[in-house]
Amino acid sequence: MTVYLRADVSKLWSETEALERAFALDGEVFREVARRKTMRVELDGRAYFVKLHDGVGWLEVIKNWVQFKRPILGAENEYEACRDLEKVGIRAPLAAAFATDDGSYASRRSFVLCDELKDHTSLEDVVEPWFEHMASPLTRLRMLVAVAKFAREFHTHGFIHRDFYICHLLAEGVALKNDEFDLAVLDLHRARRFDVVPERWLRRDLAALLFSTLDLGYTRRDWLRFIRVYTGRPLRAELRERGDFWQSVYLRAENLYQEGLRKGLVKGLYGGGAS
Repeated sequence: MTVYLRADVSKLWSETEALERAFALDGEVFREVARRKTMRVELDGRAYFVKLHDGVGWLEVIKNWVQFKRPILGAENEYEACRDLEKVGIRAPLAAAFATDDGSYASRRSFVLCDELKDHTSLEDVVEPWFEHMASPLTRLRMLVAVAKFAREFHTHGFIHRDFYICHLLAEGVALKNDEFDLAVLDLHRARRFDVVPERWLRRDLAALLFSTLDLGYTRRDWLRFIRVYTGRPLRAELRERGDFWQSVYLRAENLYQEGLRKGLVKGLYGGGAS
């Protein structure tokens, strides 16, 4: 069994009992899908989020192999991502404990316990009131620039998220009161890190990010501004050299949006034509 316990948790749990203690926790359930549960819990008066993985099952492993995908077997992926993001100064939940047992490839149990990001709000929740009362142009610009800079730093350090939607970007509350966006990222169980991120993974992350903002009424000019901030290059040179890439990002985002319409996952406000 592989175990990591930060000092505050090691005062409460021993390494040999960590896995059982984690699976015995009770708290507010935020998400529960097959073989995985996310809860907000408290230990010794301190708030954490715990993700419990009960093995993915052989069917999921085989499905990923057939699709030439690396299966995500448990909590180790998220634990490593949180640890590595901390090392490079990108804000994410700090890992307080992690353990994985020595079970079979498909039935291995694991968990990761992370600090709660206090006084942070998902950008999805930040923008929800905009559908009734549109935010000022300055607020919208500040969010766009903050997201572009965060995405650039995240990808420059070799990370991809694989679910890079604005619901997984959080803004710090005090900054929001000053109409500023100090961002963090969470839900990293599918994240990966490369020495240099392959273009196809950049396309997927950026398309997901764009897809999750298409209902917000950002314009073609806003999209071009995002590209300029994200790349840090003169826009004309970037589009001349990599215009096909950015067009492919937008087309993928529009395809995701059409799928979202069919599934009822988007508001249907996007009319197209911003690419």
